[in-house]
Amino acid sequence: MNSKQFIPTQEIRLDLFLSSELNVSRNQIEQLIKKGFVSVERKQKAKSGLKLQVGQKVTVELPEVVKEEALDVDFDVEIIFEDDYFMVINKPSGVIVHGAPSVHEATLVDWLKKKEISLSTISGEERHGIVHRIDKGTSGLLVIAKTNEAHEKLSRQLETKTMGRYYLAIIDLPLKEDIIVDKPISRNPHNRLKMGIVEGGKNAKTSFAKLAISQNNKYELIAAKLYTGRTHQIRVHLEALQRHILGDALYGFKGNLDKLKRVYLHAFSLYLQHPITGVDMNFTTRLPEDIQEFYNKNFNKEENDGKICQEFVVSRFNTIN
Repeated sequence: MNSKQFIPTQEIRLDLFLSSELNVSRNQIEQLIKKGFVSVERKQKAKSGLKLQVGQKVTVELPEVVKEEALDVDFDVEIIFEDDYFMVINKPSGVIVHGAPSVHEATLVDWLKKKEISLSTISGEERHGIVHRIDKGTSGLLVIAKTNEAHEKLSRQLETKTMGRYYLAIIDLPLKEDIIVDKPISRNPHNRLKMGIVEGGKNAKTSFAKLAISQNNKYELIAAKLYTGRTHQIRVHLEALQRHILGDALYGFKGNLDKLKRVYLHAFSLYLQHPITGVDMNFTTRLPEDIQEFYNKNFNKEENDGKICQEFVVSRFNTIN
C-alpha cells in the first residue's frame, strides 16, 4: 500500500477535502472511507461528513488496484464515437454489459478489458466506465467513460436529464394513442426474474409515441423516451398497457418464438453534453439486421422509411405531455 498524508488549512468536510486533494470523485472517497483506508489523527472510524479542523492530520492508505483477467471475447462491438474522454458504442443483442456471480460468459466489460479501457481508481477495485446499462437482449447505444472526471460528469447528466435516450421497439398490438406511463417499478413479488409495477417502488416514467403500423395492422413500430432508468422499464410499462415487445416472452409476448431470436428493442438515439467541453452532442444508429428485416417484410417500407430517423423520432415527443 501507498500511504499519503494531508493537513487541511480550513474547516472542511472529510470527503470534500480528500476529493479535492486526490482529484477523484466523492464516491471513490466514500468507498475508501468505508473500507477503513482513511484515518484522522490515527483514528480509523472516520465518516465522510466528518468536519475537519485546521491542522488535523489525515492519512490515506492507497491499496493496489486488483485487476481481474478478461474472459475470451467472441464478439465485436461497433464504436460510434470515441475521443480521449468517452466513447459511444453500439452493443449487440445477446451481450451482457457486466458480470455477476451467475454470469459465466464474456461481457462488454471483458471487451473493454481486452481494449485496455479502464478508469483509474483509488479504492482498489478496477472500474470500467459503464455510465448506464441496457439489457442483454437489447441492442443499441451505450456510453462508456474513459476518465474518472468524464464518468462523474456523464453520470450527473443522467441524474439531471441533460443526457437522454430514445428506443425503438416493435410491439404485438398497436397503441391506442401516444401516452406517458408514470408508475413505480420494483422487483416482481411473484417472479424474481421480473420487475413489475409495485406500490412503493422506485419512480419510473416512460413516454411512448406511435410511429408506423404494419400492413396487416397487427404490429406497430413505436418509440420510447426514458425519463428514468429502471431495470426493464420499457418492458414493464408496456406490459402495464397490455402490450408486449416482439420476442419478450418474460413480459407476456405469446407469438412464435422460434422465428424471433431476441427482444425487438433497440437503443436508437441518445443526446448528451461533452463531459469536458460541454458541447451538445447527438448520436444515432441504424436498426439491427433482424429487426430491419422484420420491418421490411411487414411494414410499408416506402411509406414509413423516413420515420426511422433521429429528427422524426425526437419530433414525435414534442406534443406528448
